[in-house]
Amino acid sequence: MSFSEHALTEPAAPLLKLEDVAKSYDSVLGGPPVRVLEGVTLAIQQGDSAAICGPSGSGKSTLLNIMGTLDRPSRGRVLLRDQDLAQLDELQLAEVRNRRIGFVFQAHYLLPQCTVLENVLVPTLASPPSAQRQSAPERARRLLERVGLGARMDHRPGQLSGGERQRTAVVRALINQPELLLADEPTGALDRAAAEDLARLLIELNREEQVTLILVTHAPDLAARMKRVFQLQDGRLSAG
Repeated sequence: MSFSEHALTEPAAPLLKLEDVAKSYDSVLGGPPVRVLEGVTLAIQQGDSAAICGPSGSGKSTLLNIMGTLDRPSRGRVLLRDQDLAQLDELQLAEVRNRRIGFVFQAHYLLPQCTVLENVLVPTLASPPSAQRQSAPERARRLLERVGLGARMDHRPGQLSGGERQRTAVVRALINQPELLLADEPTGALDRAAAEDLARLLIELNREEQVTLILVTHAPDLAARMKRVFQLQDGRLSAG
């Protein structure tokens, strides 16, 4: 086999890779460290979707925060397209979070004084002037239309339903065209109908935007819609 043929058959490097990741916190009472994660290893390909499930207190949100560089592991490595994130300083990590990773939380964290469109565009304000930044308002309007909020762009969060606020948060997370979308209990504060709508939307956007989706959820129905399901128990991750 020639080099070029071999290169064509070589599997693509994972978008996100965790190698033997552990996390512990110092005890506030001066006892032994509190272990939250232990030996977590996984690889997620570009465009994949995955759910992380487990009981409360099992470390799901901590794991998601480490994936998103909001927290650092006590041991192990986190690689984004083979780049070891531990080698980056805080300014570089902030750029990774802004440009390459989108976040959706159970609480939407929208700015109450800003309109829906203005909230969506907030992440673009940290970007230097560029063609992508100039086209951001057009992309924001297109995505808001896509998620059914075309008539709500000039409304403020207090004028929206819970489902509409969470859809706004999803569009905000996607505005900078991230490679990775992390969602922490995105349907947890919604009623059944709104949760169903948001679940369907996340799956469709995962496909349409080719954004890799990793979410933490207690909802079995939502987890079952992901291509891969992991269980986190006693700090250890296993395939569900």
